[in-house]
Amino acid sequence: MLAQTPEITEIILAAAEKARQETRDAPDHPRLSRLRWPQECTIGPGLEGAIACETKIGYVNGAKGWLVYRGYDIFELCAYSTFEEVSYLLLHGDLPSVDELAEYKRKLTRYQHLNQTLRLLVSFPVEEMNAMGALRMGTIFMRQEFTTMDREGGRPAVDDAIGADEDSIAMETKPFGEEHAIYEFKARRRSRRKSAAMDASGMEACYHLIAGVATITAAIARVRRGLLPIEPDPELSFAANLYYMIHGRRPTPFQERILDICLILHADHGMNASTFAALVVASTLSDFYLSIGSGIAALSGPLHGGANEQVINTLREIGSSAGVSNWMHMAMVKKKKISGFGHRVYKAYDPRARVLGPLAAYGIERSTPEIINLFDTARELEKQVLRSFGTEKKIFPNVDFYSGIVYSRLGISPALFTPLFAVSRVAGWTARVLEYLHHNRIFRPRAMYVGEFDRHYVPVDQR
Repeated sequence: MLAQTPEITEIILAAAEKARQETRDAPDHPRLSRLRWPQECTIGPGLEGAIACETKIGYVNGAKGWLVYRGYDIFELCAYSTFEEVSYLLLHGDLPSVDELAEYKRKLTRYQHLNQTLRLLVSFPVEEMNAMGALRMGTIFMRQEFTTMDREGGRPAVDDAIGADEDSIAMETKPFGEEHAIYEFKARRRSRRKSAAMDASGMEACYHLIAGVATITAAIARVRRGLLPIEPDPELSFAANLYYMIHGRRPTPFQERILDICLILHADHGMNASTFAALVVASTLSDFYLSIGSGIAALSGPLHGGANEQVINTLREIGSSAGVSNWMHMAMVKKKKISGFGHRVYKAYDPRARVLGPLAAYGIERSTPEIINLFDTARELEKQVLRSFGTEKKIFPNVDFYSGIVYSRLGISPALFTPLFAVSRVAGWTARVLEYLHHNRIFRPRAMYVGEFDRHYVPVDQR
């Protein structure tokens, strides 16, 4: 695939060089050692700024515009690697050998076969559901098909539990809590069940989820168009299979490479809402399927997922590049948020957008008139937003600004944009859950009580 698309590799390397030139004066990342707990930090509402754990999986430098997976720069991974290699890297910590990669690919292809899961899924009115709702349901069906967790004998043993509220008592003590909790219990490793069912909290479950969520997403795409799901092709790569299961035809090398890069770019991105949701559920010693389902549920919210769909809606609302100035004026008067711009972390150009923008432009003249118009409108909107806010307020395009155009060029409808995000992010979710469970502590932040005291019960007939 890479050998067939050298021009795309050159586009990514050029984007990397431009990023280095534009951010060479920004501070590099600090060299951090292991944390000594407890940590003091400034925390805002919604736990903003809180340090919840250590990680070796992903790093974001917002000032520099860097995104790093396991020490590898995202530009280098997009230029030379594949989603199979990157997802393996996130899970295992190192890039795979030739034999490891071959075995991993075989497992992903095998786990993409979800016959019973898809039978259950298509028995529901998927065509009437939103795609993320159907995806959440599909992961539950996958859990039922391949594990025993929903059977009575599959419930976690009570004596495997860690104290919940007791385990948080130390942190309730002012000012910083005791060194250790007053009541603290150690979790025992669950014994492996002698069953053909898959271990719901092990590495194979991670593989299964990465493969299965892709199959379910492709099936949803087809059922929503009145078509039946199709089986994966064992000869294809992960990205090519995803395209094939959505469209029913093999992608061109260009289409395969572009989709593969999109999967790499979305695979992990710090302690965002969906990653945190997955970790919170996993910290209770629930299983991976429910933990990843929680990530999908968090991604369903419009403040987390769906911004690239809204970008397409905005571009259609503007109508053409000639309409950008008038639209921008009205948006500024109304103080309207412009989807696809700005990021809570990045104060430089989002590195993912640096890749996706040129990819959206590549060969655009061969696209449909509608997509050409969307792209021209996006380019003009970017110019005007940067002119108005880029230098002073550090507002630049984020990953969502061009990803919708890229997906549209691949024939993917806006309703599938967020499920595709989930297909990729399962790699990051599962990797971070695996990592966290090695030093697990159940999440238990505090809420500051600001209510009343000394109220007394009044019988209902006297109120």
